[in-house]
Order: sequence, then structure tokens, then C-alpha cells
Amino acid sequence: MKISVVRPDELGPAELTAWRQFQKDRPELQNPFLAPEFSVAVARQRPTARVAVLEDADGIAGFFPFEVRNRVIGVPIGFGITDCQGMVARNGFAVDPMALLKACKLPVWEFDHLMAAQFSGFHTSTMPSPLMNLGDGYPAYVEDRNKSGDVVKQTLRKQRKMVREVGDERFVWDDRDPAGLAALRDWKSAQYLRTQQYDRFSTPWISGVLEELQASANDDCRAVVSTIYAGDRPVAAHLGLRSQSVLAYWFPSYDMDLSKYSAGILLCLRMAESGAADGIRQIDLGKSEALYKTRLMNDETPVAAGRVGRSWSVTTARRTQTAVSRSLKQGALGEKLKSGRTGKVLRGLKARLASR
Repeated sequence: MKISVVRPDELGPAELTAWRQFQKDRPELQNPFLAPEFSVAVARQRPTARVAVLEDADGIAGFFPFEVRNRVIGVPIGFGITDCQGMVARNGFAVDPMALLKACKLPVWEFDHLMAAQFSGFHTSTMPSPLMNLGDGYPAYVEDRNKSGDVVKQTLRKQRKMVREVGDERFVWDDRDPAGLAALRDWKSAQYLRTQQYDRFSTPWISGVLEELQASANDDCRAVVSTIYAGDRPVAAHLGLRSQSVLAYWFPSYDMDLSKYSAGILLCLRMAESGAADGIRQIDLGKSEALYKTRLMNDETPVAAGRVGRSWSVTTARRTQTAVSRSLKQGALGEKLKSGRTGKVLRGLKARLASR
């Protein structure tokens, strides 16, 4: 087997055609985060973005997109904003994980939203990612949800109340009006501040990726803004990533002042209805135990977290860091860890591992 490592934006027409064909041949690979366009968009913003091109006797067999963080830590490409990770390969193709990491010059590769069928011996945990399965159409989805609960009926009651008290509802599936995106960014940034998370929209590389994917006209992978208005007022919006058949639930938000109308859930239902009419067969809500996702889901897919390691020292150091970070808030001790023994192990191994 031959494994070549290049930047995603260096791939030629033959490689891109093969990548897209593997996705078309395998429904489980049709998530837009696995599309070559996503990797290329990230590569234009992230200098350490790479893709391993795997070839066997029959030609190109697969693609393994990744990034290098802190010089020695491998992660899926777009790590931090991607909810579906893994290798895109010909059906039935398998690779030795250690040989793959060696070719990529990675001592360790960490993941948190990996398709659970891949690298199964290296999972530390698995969790269901809830789905809105629209394969039988939106009416069938609504019928299923009505049998399981009252989320649709309750949401529509609140929608009628919103119409009476705020203004007529208007939903735009593919909203090109800057007002919808501007409202979404404001709401989401305020949410990040409230929850003490870093603001994705103010992170330069993320903004660059979003701008490129929003400008794309390729239905295999492009960003779509969907907005609900009450009168002329935006009340909920979502920036998602779509392929021809899958919509990844990505950046949702809503006007907190109108939260009593459950506009966020209404937005999901409107996206499901319009998306189903536009070829979307699945909305991947992303792994979470949020109650609203549990109420909306009618299917699920497992995703895994874990790491593949060929260096005992780095893998152990990373395992220690991960365990400690779960029990510590960011602060003085967290900063000390970066320069302490664990950090020293990682820094001391950089030169030696990079040459392997």
C-alpha cells in the first residue's frame, strides 16, 4: 500500500473525483463534514491541514483528512467545528492504524465525533448522535413524532401564539438576507459569552471557513442560513452545512426575548419540512443529551471519542491532560499544566517524533 500526505487544496481532479465517488457509493459517508470541499476550505485557513491519500493495487482507496495541533497532536480536520469525523474510503477497504499514523508522522490522533464503525479498537467512549430521519418524507416524520409525544403539536400552538402577539411567521430555507445571519451571529456570540465558551464567530480561521462555504454553490457541501421571521423581525436562525442528502445542525440560535415561543424547535421543524422537499433525507442534530434533541429525534447514529497512539509517552501524556481537564476549570493550575511535567514530555518529544 502507498500512503501519500499532501495538503487538501493540492489534490488534483482525479483525487477529488475519487473522494466524491466514495461518498456517493456509501450513504454513511454522505455527511457534508466528510466532503472534500470542507477539507479544502479548512486547509485554506489552517496551515497544518493535511490529507493522507491511500492507494492499493486497484488505485486510490481512501482519504484520511487531519490536522496537526501543537506540532505533535493529530486531530480530525476542522477539529472543534466538525460533528462527523473519519476516513472516506472504498467500501470494504481497511488500513492498519499504526501504519497510517506512521505515514502521517503522527504520534497520536485524537477524535471526538468519529463514525463509530471506524478505528473501533481505539474508542474510549461512544455516544448516540440524534437524527431527524426524513427518508420517508416530512409528513411521515410528523406522524412518527405525534405517536411518540406532543413536540409538534405543542410547538405549533406556540407558533400561533407568536403570530398573534409578534407578527406573521415567514420562514426562509436558504436565506441570503444579511439580516438573518447578522441576528444569528449576535445571538450566538451572546450565548458563548453567557456560557463562558470561546466565540467561534470571532475566531479568524472559523470565520474564513464559514465565509467560503457560504459562498459555495456546490450542493455536495455548502453552508445554508435558515431563518424564521415574525413580521420583519428575525426570531430564530440556523447556519448549517449541507450535502445533497444530509443537513448538519451546526450553529443554531434564537432571540432570547422571544424564547417562550420555542422558536428554536419551530425552526428545526420548518427546516425538516423544507429540507425534505429539497432532497434532505437526514438532519444530524449532533451528539448531545439536550432535551429538545431527544424530543425531535426519530433515529440516531453512534459516534466515538478516543485516540489512536503509536507513541506510548505522548499517548499517556495526552490521556493525563484529558483526564485533568475534565476536573479543572481554566485557571492558574490549567496554565501551570501547560508548562509542567506533562507539557515538558510533549515538547521534548517533538523533534524526535517529527523525524519518524
